[in-house]
Amino acid sequence: MIGYVTLGTNDLERAARFYDPLAAEMGVGRMMDFGTFIAWGKPEGAPGIAATKPFDGKEATVGNGTMVAIEAKDRDQVKRLYDIALANGGSSEGEPGPRGEPDENGMVFYAAYFRDPDGNKLNAFLMDKMS
Repeated sequence: MIGYVTLGTNDLERAARFYDPLAAEMGVGRMMDFGTFIAWGKPEGAPGIAATKPFDGKEATVGNGTMVAIEAKDRDQVKRLYDIALANGGSSEGEPGPRGEPDENGMVFYAAYFRDPDGNKLNAFLMDKMS
């Protein structure tokens, strides 16, 4: 249902340095790159993510309660995405680990939370068997 998610930035070059390596870990690159907007993903692929300077010319701000979730393939990728985020100007909002209790099938929500350099909140997650 979701085609892509756009997050505001006040420094597109800094945002690119943050999102380029995250996108690379997910196996995608830039699919659009304009002076005020960069989108990462694959045309006709899974939903992508974009960073943009606001169209109205005002300062980009963070949405309180807004978060973008990146679906990982395994726990190792959750950790890699978290580490990549922190290594590229992001900040931690919660180290990788299980959240909540396993469901009736033994599956647990496993996630790591981080913010990009503009303060936008993201997480890397998957549903996985409790170990």
